[in-house]
Amino acid sequence: MTVDIAGFIEILKKEVADYEVPVVDLIAVQTQDPYKILVATILSARTKDGTTAKASARLFDRAPDLGALSRLSREEISALIYPVGFYAAKAGYLEQLPGALEPFGGRVPDHMDGLLTLPGVGRKTANLVMSQAFNKDAICVDTHVHRIMNIWGYVKTRSPLQTEMALRKKLPRHLWRSVNSILVAFGQGTCRPVGARCDLCVLEPDCPKKGVTPRRPKS
Repeated sequence: MTVDIAGFIEILKKEVADYEVPVVDLIAVQTQDPYKILVATILSARTKDGTTAKASARLFDRAPDLGALSRLSREEISALIYPVGFYAAKAGYLEQLPGALEPFGGRVPDHMDGLLTLPGVGRKTANLVMSQAFNKDAICVDTHVHRIMNIWGYVKTRSPLQTEMALRKKLPRHLWRSVNSILVAFGQGTCRPVGARCDLCVLEPDCPKKGVTPRRPKS
């Protein structure tokens, strides 16, 4: 069974319009500041969106730009972003960030090679920053995108990196920038990692459901 990927994404785009917006997308809508989008993306790793949003707001109140961030100690940063996941390590990344951006003139780079030199930045973060901050075609693959694309059988991969590489070859380019925000919202709200709500899913009649154990519908 081959899914109509463009059709699936278009259906879900409408479906998730009223879902809670992923926090990095929300910050990108509020500001196109690459610094804030990068920092929020770093904070969001392995952290619930509500926690990320509050931590980002506290940090940006004290450090609205890179210059202000450079004047904060690691301990101050740590206190501001707590309790995001791995807050101590992330405080270290953010303390190092002003120095790491010096080779780029104190600006967040808009390309993969430059972004990957920054502390705490991997391919997922780099792709999200390129997409959200610079409007570049990039495929950000987190656990939701990796998991759902395999559920659909659109890819058959074992890791987010493999999924990104497969999607770069297969996914229509006009879907690259939108696929992450749509599938993150869908993965958090309906196609959950545990107890997938297949009985409520708009794609249920056509979804291959590879490897899925749906929750039991309430009687």
